[in-house]
Amino acid sequence: MKFVDEATITVEAGKGGAGCLSFRREKYIPEGGPDGGDGGDGGCVYIEVDSRLNTLIDFRYKRIFKAKNGTPGAGRERIGKSADDLIIKVPKGTLVYVSDTEELIGDLVSDNSKLLVAQGGFHGLGNTRFKSSVTRAPRRTTPGSPGETRELRLELKLLADVGLVGLPNAGKSTLISAVSAARPKVADYPFTTLIPNLGVVSLNTHQSFVIADIPGIIEGAAQGAGLGLRFLKHLERTRIFLHLIDVSRTDPEREPLKDFSTIGNELELYGKGVAEQIRWIVLTKIDLVAQGDVNEIESGLRDTGWIGPIYRVSAATRGGCETLMYAIYNWLVEQDKV
Repeated sequence: MKFVDEATITVEAGKGGAGCLSFRREKYIPEGGPDGGDGGDGGCVYIEVDSRLNTLIDFRYKRIFKAKNGTPGAGRERIGKSADDLIIKVPKGTLVYVSDTEELIGDLVSDNSKLLVAQGGFHGLGNTRFKSSVTRAPRRTTPGSPGETRELRLELKLLADVGLVGLPNAGKSTLISAVSAARPKVADYPFTTLIPNLGVVSLNTHQSFVIADIPGIIEGAAQGAGLGLRFLKHLERTRIFLHLIDVSRTDPEREPLKDFSTIGNELELYGKGVAEQIRWIVLTKIDLVAQGDVNEIESGLRDTGWIGPIYRVSAATRGGCETLMYAIYNWLVEQDKV
């Protein structure tokens, strides 16, 4: 499935139905009073969260959404039918902006969140409404009012408990494949992951959390290098980062300590508080190197002043994965108590 995290759409609510001009005309009542009914209200447009969605791809193919108009009133004081509201489904984590002003009008972060984005037109009034002791045969009616029209910009920021960050080929996709049912593309070349991937880590029936694999960051990403910062916005809502560092040294140009500083610098340059979020280091591919080498790398990280947790895993052998996943889950539970 193609991943799309931004879209622009136009929403148009329905027009209210016109009021009816009518007089009662029946046998033996040739000149009855007014009996024109009101029209129906126009349909509103809502945006609603659908937890089954995880991309805005549908809006690439349909950009204009129109609710139906209310029907006109009729004689015998019959009221026109109000139009059904139009519901537009979006993934959880969608932000809704008014395009021309960039005003944020909705941040849909909960299941079944619903936002009114275009008000339907009010129904017109039939001539019965204007009957009075002075005006016995009013010919006045009102048309229905037009529905609201808006151009909106939708932006998706994925909601995940855990975000995986690291340079390309740090082992993010392999790890998410090992601990969840997600199956991102995995290969030994840069930028295998071109889009974010979400996976659910289920420790048992009642213990689970959501993990997001964010495409690899490289030096200069803040200036647009590589995949740039397009996907870093998805980290803004994660509760904790796992900073994956490849310790295998299979790439002679890669050095674990330099990789560590590169990612830290890019997160700082991105801003928006991302660099201040909770971050754990995860040393990956430990099955490819001697334990003494891993100890040396961990010691080097401590020498930089790093005081946070450091975990060691091999996604290929599953070594250390279960320990890491339970540690994350327990941390999330403790945070929920705060």
